[in-house]
Amino acid sequence: MRVTVAAIGRMKTGPERELVERYLDRFRKSGGGLGLDFAGVVELPEARAAQAAERKRDEAARLKAALPDPCTLLVLDETGRSPSSEAFAEDLARRRDAGTRDLALLIGGPDGFDPDLRASADLVLSLGRMTFPHQIVRILLAEQLYRAATILAGHPYHRA
Repeated sequence: MRVTVAAIGRMKTGPERELVERYLDRFRKSGGGLGLDFAGVVELPEARAAQAAERKRDEAARLKAALPDPCTLLVLDETGRSPSSEAFAEDLARRRDAGTRDLALLIGGPDGFDPDLRASADLVLSLGRMTFPHQIVRILLAEQLYRAATILAGHPYHRA
């Protein structure tokens, strides 16, 4: 299963980006043998429309256009389910084992997601009820992808 992270907004050079790249590189190296192939990060600029609803629609259309069709969508949104690391790993494995070819984890812009995109998601995930800066969300997501791979591999990185 090819796993893509797709985000509105770009990571600037700095320690946050280095940390994201470190975890994604670890995921790339450990996930491949588990059938979790990291396809990369898609970064799209924020929309510039005057109204938030227009910005969200534009961002949703560009996110969908940047991903393979069909693609299983996991949307990160504070209104979503907040699984444990083990449950997240199990969900990835279940989707992989069911034959999912492409899976994308979506990080929205500052206005959040278009309601139609969120409704079309296969799963809406939350990293918690708090609002985090996009750089922190990327770090947390990258680390959880790596952690999921270590859980599935039985690696001692994850100690419950």
